Amino acid sequence: MFKKLVTLIGLFMVLLCTAQNDQLFEQATDAYNAGDYGKAVSFYNNILDNGKHSSALYYNLGNAYYKQNKIAESIYFYEKALLLSPNDQEIKTNLSYAQNMTIDAIDTMPETGLARLYKNVTGKLTFDQWAYLGITFMILFVLLYILFYYSNYSTRKRFTFIGSLLALFFCIISVLFAYVQRADFDKDQPAIVFAEESTVKAEPNTTSAEVFVIHAGTKVNVLDQLEDWKKIKLTDGKTGWLPQDDIRLLKDF
Repeated sequence: MFKKLVTLIGLFMVLLCTAQNDQLFEQATDAYNAGDYGKAVSFYNNILDNGKHSSALYYNLGNAYYKQNKIAESIYFYEKALLLSPNDQEIKTNLSYAQNMTIDAIDTMPETGLARLYKNVTGKLTFDQWAYLGITFMILFVLLYILFYYSNYSTRKRFTFIGSLLALFFCIISVLFAYVQRADFDKDQPAIVFAEESTVKAEPNTTSAEVFVIHAGTKVNVLDQLEDWKKIKLTDGKTGWLPQDDIRLLKDF
């Protein structure tokens, strides 16, 4: 009886929180459409405080900050939206608009043809989607193998056997791509610079030589940390150390 009561209370709280988030989202949308972007941001952040995370929520936050000319914040939330929906063209378009308003113009290191092909193929789906696809092919393999086992006709046996082998092959490929995508995701630690101007040092201390200067909105990849310093790498290959308070990690959800 006690367990059932706890379950019912938990279910009620989930429904209540969902209803509250839906109401906040509607209020945020109304505020955005009315041009009150600061109020919209406040409502969206309240949803985040309730533990709700979604690509649409981050995208709308990015739009609201962009309307206020807060470029670093808009890039930050567009990038977070892309982490959840990496193939969303609308997010990519708005992100490019925001990036065009940053000060730094940083080149990207050229990729080999093989590396570009690898990213184009594995990047078609997220690691979760590759995993789900692998499960689908595994189920298909089992069904085709059962049909093969119980089939009485040689032609049907031949087709179901070949089909089951193909399904198993694509299952293995999907699982492999899911593993590769997950490894790449865990390896990268992207962050956005929030300081108006950040001096990147050769070593993690204030007395070391200045390597270069970057500005708000620039995307970096964090390689290492030492006390209050982060070692970062730019897309053009440059590395250095900056204070950790100058950046905000994108994978904080």
